Amino acid sequence: MVLTGMLLVGAASAAARDRQWTPEEAWDWYRAQPWLTGANFVPESAINQIEMWQADTFDPATIDRDLGYAAGVGFNCMRVFLHDLVWEVDPEAYYARIDTYLDIASRHGIRTMFVFFDAVWDPHPKLGTQKAPTPGVHNSGWVQGPHTEVLSDESRHASVKPYVQGILKRYGQDPRVLMWDLYNEPGNTNGNSYGRLEPENKHALCRIFLERVFAWARETAPGQPLTAGAWMGLARTGGDLDPLDAYMLEQSDIVTFHTYDNLEGAKRAVARVKAAGRPMICTEYMARTAGSRFEEIMPYFKAENIGAIHWGLVSGKSQTIYPWESWQKPFDSEPEVWFHDVFRPDGTPFSAEEAALIRSLNATP
Repeated sequence: MVLTGMLLVGAASAAARDRQWTPEEAWDWYRAQPWLTGANFVPESAINQIEMWQADTFDPATIDRDLGYAAGVGFNCMRVFLHDLVWEVDPEAYYARIDTYLDIASRHGIRTMFVFFDAVWDPHPKLGTQKAPTPGVHNSGWVQGPHTEVLSDESRHASVKPYVQGILKRYGQDPRVLMWDLYNEPGNTNGNSYGRLEPENKHALCRIFLERVFAWARETAPGQPLTAGAWMGLARTGGDLDPLDAYMLEQSDIVTFHTYDNLEGAKRAVARVKAAGRPMICTEYMARTAGSRFEEIMPYFKAENIGAIHWGLVSGKSQTIYPWESWQKPFDSEPEVWFHDVFRPDGTPFSAEEAALIRSLNATP
């Protein structure tokens, strides 16, 4: 019954398009969806997207358990990061694991926004055994994609085109897939973590690379919308948008954005992205000790008909219960107030009140 309903919802996105969707097409698609709520998802047993997807560490049992917690509070979508290095090893085997994940998610009534590339954290991803978490440090093992050597050499950008188009040709009409996020936070120079390892012209390189990814993706004419999320300084007052943010808003079929600000900052961010005239989904929010909390932000997004995808589902090897500043001062014990994440591995919520609020908002049409 869940799958049938998802197929009907997916039918609204079935028309393949090799161009940007018009605002009218975008709104038609968005109105056919439920209110989209969920989390950025990596299973508790994986430190990063490579460990999530590699053959030796792919963990369907934990994925099923964790997505069960999500379904229990009414979440209906997850934002999930892929990685080009895993695809390069064996595309067909990777597709089999993606299918397993999508089948599990579908059984829980959850659709997926896949992310192709990520400009944040370690710029030197490697296959094989991933490092153990650094005690007390937020996201100590997350990796970028593509590798910085690929990003830094424009002549090598096309080396990942087969990955993008292979995934899209395989899943571009799949109703289990909600939409495609092409590049997470392009231009992010990781100043508080790996900044010393980043190319000086990263911002410009990311713009060139993203333009190419949009072109490669549209060549495959997927039935789902494409996006890349604005994230730089959206909450500030005055001034123009960063040109890279402006480009992402101009090119996306459905507008996505990030805000880890408090309610007033989130409202300023929404005012900036709303000017694009398209449906909006916030694909990263909720950092408790930074002032971005479920009890303020999630009801606001619902009132404004903005999709709400926060960071972090189950506390695990990603260690995002610790704040960003743990890179400078690691924690020696669990923080009293978690930064991200909703559940412990046994399914107990960090806050029963939060979980009840999420369940109530998701249950109300």
